[in-house]
Amino acid sequence: MLNSIKIGNFIMAKRKALGMTQQQLADKLNVSFQAISKWECGTTYPNIEILRDLATILEVSVDEILARSEKEVEGLSYSKAGIDITYTDTIKKEMSKHLETKDNRVLNGLGPFASLYDIKFPNIENPVLVLKSEEPGSKQKLAMEYGYTESICHDMINHLVNDIVVMGAKPLAVLDTIVCGNAEKDTISALVKGVSNACKENECSLVGGETSIQPLVVESGVYVLTSSIAGIVEKSKVIDGSAIKEGDAVLAIASNGLHTNGYSLVRLLMDKMPQIKLDKIDGLTFIEQIMKPHTPYYKAIKGLLGGEIIHGMAHITGGGIEGNLCRVIPDGLCAKIDLSKIKTLSIFKYIKHNGNISDEEMLRTFNCGVGFNVVVAQKVKAQVIEHISKFYDCYEIGTIEKGDRKVEFENKIYWL
Repeated sequence: MLNSIKIGNFIMAKRKALGMTQQQLADKLNVSFQAISKWECGTTYPNIEILRDLATILEVSVDEILARSEKEVEGLSYSKAGIDITYTDTIKKEMSKHLETKDNRVLNGLGPFASLYDIKFPNIENPVLVLKSEEPGSKQKLAMEYGYTESICHDMINHLVNDIVVMGAKPLAVLDTIVCGNAEKDTISALVKGVSNACKENECSLVGGETSIQPLVVESGVYVLTSSIAGIVEKSKVIDGSAIKEGDAVLAIASNGLHTNGYSLVRLLMDKMPQIKLDKIDGLTFIEQIMKPHTPYYKAIKGLLGGEIIHGMAHITGGGIEGNLCRVIPDGLCAKIDLSKIKTLSIFKYIKHNGNISDEEMLRTFNCGVGFNVVVAQKVKAQVIEHISKFYDCYEIGTIEKGDRKVEFENKIYWL
């Protein structure tokens, strides 16, 4: 049991040993000196939210404050290695509120060794799990640098969901992983909150995950994110492109920018031309444009799933249209794409002109304004365009023809 008097005496002894007055300690913690006095008299405890900062200033660990004694200098401990169990436990408690869900299929919360999810679906005769892992790539480095902590979580989850939606799946549950060099409660809480909110927006649940503190592996202040998702689809309704036929229409659904691809090239451009960071493009700075979160397409597509309307879908990520649409085109067929029909966003025009980048490189690296492709029969084309256009701009950019190449471009993108 905690002894407030002894904890107070320990805090006072450490403060005095460092030559600080109560006011000086209070100023460092942004609290009143009366609060320090109450702690040292044993009438109150330091708030758990401030305990980590207090330990840092007093050059001890949270465990040592609560134990009312400093461990022997020669003794090794997890805290001295950079991991404070008491503090990380408070972070886990903070996480738990973000894992709250109304999904009755989630059978447990934070605490057990693994997450339980009920996969009984009476309306699905032959359920197939659709599984995928994803990370937001080098965009997360920019996100941490420019303050887009929660936003990068939406990038990751939206990308993840889009990757299983192309197979006709309904997203169910997500597990996230956060690897960091040191445990900063506010940052970790913001990351978990961002992942949780992104899951809710995509009608699935964050059911658990892992926060791994690795001070000797990852630098302090660095966070590496990744997530895995489970979705479900009726076996007979899996969309894999096998239904695509000659004469089908290839539709484009607009992206809102770079999504999560091409950032290594963009960072190279920023290194060479650092002044572009504040350049305005369509009323937003360059940084604001490139940090827009990845567009989520599930809500725009879900009303078309379950029947025979959609013959194939492709999520346009690294590799561009050619490198992704080819995955669902059957042998002997070719998606003939008219590049002149693509509604290219201003941010891509800006990157191309300032980086002196070739058309081929742009098309291979970026989505260039097309975030998603849907292949449908001509007879339902108008219906599908009308439905998706309630969410995002949708229009035809090509047709399916006979041919050996899976994807073939004609004409050129209008870059001016």
